[in-house]
Amino acid sequence: MTNSKQIAKLLGPTLVVMNLSEAINSQIWASVPITQTYLAGSLWFVGGLSIVLAHNNWTRSWPVLISILGWFVMLGGLGRMFFPEPIQQGSQNASVVFALQMVLLAIGIVLTFKGYGRDNNKTNAH
Repeated sequence: MTNSKQIAKLLGPTLVVMNLSEAINSQIWASVPITQTYLAGSLWFVGGLSIVLAHNNWTRSWPVLISILGWFVMLGGLGRMFFPEPIQQGSQNASVVFALQMVLLAIGIVLTFKGYGRDNNKTNAH
């Protein structure tokens, strides 16, 4: 569980900050060059693959969120690499992207609380 908590401490706040900032500044994506989208996809792929390699843990508790997120990020990166056209353009796509951002924001909040929250399995013996 320690590995899961450490990864949650990194991924949780990262997801919160990235998704809030992208939701607030969504207009910046209107003129993104395709090469930049491809580069972002490459970084997503490497990040997702890193998560999958470090934490491919399929349990029936919250750490499974990290594994699912790793696979999702890796596949999302592949999608951006093979289809680098910005999907944020257009009102229909914008609502889908916003909904996805809110789901990732919620996952980020859960991971932040799980990562920084008190571990209920350990006693506080001082």
